[in-house]
Amino acid sequence: MQDEPTPQELLTAVAAWLRNELMPVAPADKVFHVRVAANAIDLALRQLAQAGQGEAAERGRLAALLRQDGDLAALNAALAAGIASGVVNADDPAVIDHLYATTLEKLSVDQPGYAAYRRAAGLEGGKTP
Repeated sequence: MQDEPTPQELLTAVAAWLRNELMPVAPADKVFHVRVAANAIDLALRQLAQAGQGEAAERGRLAALLRQDGDLAALNAALAAGIASGVVNADDPAVIDHLYATTLEKLSVDQPGYAAYRRAAGLEGGKTP
């Protein structure tokens, strides 16, 4: 295990290099690909920083909702099966609240600048900083 630079620092440096050094000199037909690569690195950084916390919250909500324990994949499968079979009421406010919270958590990682997400999450009227 290396002390420095951290994986986050390495990824941040590569994303900055792509945007600040490569993108300005890239051929016009490659600029989009450079931007996609930099955005993919940003997404990976957000996943490293936030996904564990969101997954723990999702797992906790599912365990309480279904009144059973298990890993996240098993609990999500149980919820889907319960809704499909009618054992779990998809109109139950607790189910709706869980799905809404899970969606916001996933958007906070995947699309934090998405205006509709920012409004729903109560972030600065939906405007990207």
